[in-house]
Amino acid sequence: MASALEHEDLSERIIGAAIKVHRALGPGLLESAYEACVVHELVKSGLRVARQVDIPIMYDSLRLESGFRMDMLVEDCVVVELKSIDKLAPIHEAQLMTYLRLSRKPVGLLINFNVTRLIDGVVRRAMTHPSPRPSAALRVEKDPSS
Repeated sequence: MASALEHEDLSERIIGAAIKVHRALGPGLLESAYEACVVHELVKSGLRVARQVDIPIMYDSLRLESGFRMDMLVEDCVVVELKSIDKLAPIHEAQLMTYLRLSRKPVGLLINFNVTRLIDGVVRRAMTHPSPRPSAALRVEKDPSS
């Protein structure tokens, strides 16, 4: 598993790609347009990116296909959720944390493209101990660029 420093570097590269896309396209497009462009930028820079990754739920020793999908998984460790909405709400951060917990990934980015300055729409979260249990310890981190 990658170290915290590697996660930070990877997060910065993802945020940088998103900023590049936002500068070129501006706010107001559909989430899917931003997703395609950010994926293109990340792949162009040599990163491995999976799109629309299924997140199954383990319940009572059963693997249940839930219909949940994370927008992107970068280098098999950073979950990226993209939005194009007026304002991020607590439920969006809760969704990101649930995806981190269910996928057992250590770091997540929530990026809202419907802002004037993209950095104002970026939230970074990390789990101290990725676990499928809802009681997993969580650590909230500020965006590394602010």
